[in-house]
Amino acid sequence: MDDDPAVRSAIAFALETEGFEVATYASAEAALAWAPLSGDACMILDHRLPGMDGLTLLRDLRARGIATPAILITTNPDARLRGLVAQAGAALLEKPLFGNALAATIRSLSAPASSSAP
Repeated sequence: MDDDPAVRSAIAFALETEGFEVATYASAEAALAWAPLSGDACMILDHRLPGMDGLTLLRDLRARGIATPAILITTNPDARLRGLVAQAGAALLEKPLFGNALAATIRSLSAPASSSAP
């Protein structure tokens, strides 16, 4: 989710070319109306949204019991924001997004936890 339609389209296009099925939302409020996904899913949230920011949206979704893996994207995150994103159980990627960093992060969040049992 990004409030800029061009960025939203570019991210969706890049992820679709990587084989992901993509749904986009223009605002946090629109995302809140979304029914929780089942199966493999990952939320991509822009931190700097008008109205409710991406971190607040993520906290709201978590409070509703939505534990879907999440990535918060933003420019120039400070240490405080990095800590808050980690506390919310999400990954943080800094804009601009280069190469396949977003797809690689989605895949790493979606990968089954490896077992340490012998």
